[in-house]
Amino acid sequence: MIKLHTNFGEITLELDEEKAPITAANFIEYVKDGFYDNTIFHRVIDGFMIQGGGFTADMQQKPTNATIKNEANNGLQNKTYTIAMARTPAPDSASSQFFINVSDNDFLNFTAPTSQGWGYAVFGKVVAGTEVVDQIKKVKTGSKNGHQDVPLEPVIIERAEIV
Repeated sequence: MIKLHTNFGEITLELDEEKAPITAANFIEYVKDGFYDNTIFHRVIDGFMIQGGGFTADMQQKPTNATIKNEANNGLQNKTYTIAMARTPAPDSASSQFFINVSDNDFLNFTAPTSQGWGYAVFGKVVAGTEVVDQIKKVKTGSKNGHQDVPLEPVIIERAEIV
């Protein structure tokens, strides 16, 4: 279990190390390294997801470890309160950034081993703190440093810990 301590409250995550071993191990490594401490949820779209794990409160992108293999073909679905890896259009490009789905986002699921069909790898779910996720998804957003949907008041992951 991973606990994200945010300035909105705590979010507890249960990772699926059986179905997403590479992704879960990657996330745990970032947690152990303190990487997520004092990062923000930098992209918030109510009805879609809240994304974090890559930027400081002043929108500086943090240097990451190597990218990992996309495990979106593991059978896990992008359902409400699941956690998945963010990536660029390249299927195997995820590193530190993740998102928590705030609705059922079936269009993000794996459909085929093609650039269009790979989808986004779910690797766990929120098991406590759904009310915190629900608070975060409602924050006012705007543009900042060339990024859109950025919370106007920072939503900070003060620290992440293994529990």
